Amino acid sequence: MIAAHAVGQANVHSVIFDMDGVIIDSHPAHRRAWQEFLRSVGKEVADHELDFILDGRKRPEILRHFLGDVSQPQLVEYGKTKDYFFQRMSLEVRPIAGVIDFIAELSRQGVRLAIATSASETRTHSTLQRLNLIDHFAVVVTGNDVVDSKPDPAIYKLVCQRLQSVAKRSLAVEDAVSGIRAAKGAGLKCVGVADSRCGEKLRSAGADHVIENFVGLSLTDLQNILHGHS
Repeated sequence: MIAAHAVGQANVHSVIFDMDGVIIDSHPAHRRAWQEFLRSVGKEVADHELDFILDGRKRPEILRHFLGDVSQPQLVEYGKTKDYFFQRMSLEVRPIAGVIDFIAELSRQGVRLAIATSASETRTHSTLQRLNLIDHFAVVVTGNDVVDSKPDPAIYKLVCQRLQSVAKRSLAVEDAVSGIRAAKGAGLKCVGVADSRCGEKLRSAGADHVIENFVGLSLTDLQNILHGHS
């Protein structure tokens, strides 16, 4: 239960969403796509090794982690191949429970919304369009827009700059430790999205509040979290 927030405190100006694991439940499909891709280039990896891909990392970092010193042309080619495997599984990817209605309600109430994701620009826009969400977001920043991936706070600083929003009136929504640290490093309060098994890990990383999904979450709840009343 989130306590009522104090009257007269500044309202939430903007909410910044990660995409994978926050808007869409894509992690199982990503794990299978990466495993199939890596197998196609002769690299067998154990299931636990694939945890590396789920912590807000950009594709070049993942490819070099598993395959070593990969040239820029190879990065492009491998990226296309990995996308092929993921697209075969994309119909399995569903929105996180309650997130579509939650985003629509925030938009209706005048909260400025943004995306801060390590995913590619192409996949991010196609995903948001497929879910009919693209028009709700004033700003979309992807892995193509920043040099350093999360936990570096650059992506959140850039989003706040483009939103013309100060960090103390913005909230981030993240599902990974690196994302939580990136948001907190940029001075934002942060809501973690995780099941009961992973929630404590996000709290330890600095999450101000943790939810399993967006069912029943309201703008009033976000005001409470922003002002430390969660």
